[in-house]
Amino acid sequence: MTRDDDLQRLLLAVHALTRIAAIDTQNDAPSAQWRTLTLLRDHGPQRLGDLATLSRVTQPGMTRLVHQMDAAGLVERAAHPSDSRVSVVRATDAGLDALACWFEQLRAALAPHVADLSG
Repeated sequence: MTRDDDLQRLLLAVHALTRIAAIDTQNDAPSAQWRTLTLLRDHGPQRLGDLATLSRVTQPGMTRLVHQMDAAGLVERAAHPSDSRVSVVRATDAGLDALACWFEQLRAALAPHVADLSG
């Protein structure tokens, strides 16, 4: 088995665990929501286009997602300080709390699946 084979197996296993966790947590929020909140937490407020690039989605797709997340109180948009034509998106406290809760749910859902692994 080569290193590339190991990497492929690891990626497939992570994908499978993520899907299992989504089912186990019964969380119907799109994974893009959690990814976006994580990016905002880790990188700070972002211009909408930059956030789309970081998330590897189209700007129209990010615009729709941010609109939904804004309506849910998870993010807020404001005009860029030096260019009012540009929106800057930041995670709200409620969004960061929801993200922390989701990570805890994810951890709890995955723990039984990896309990047999040794450190």
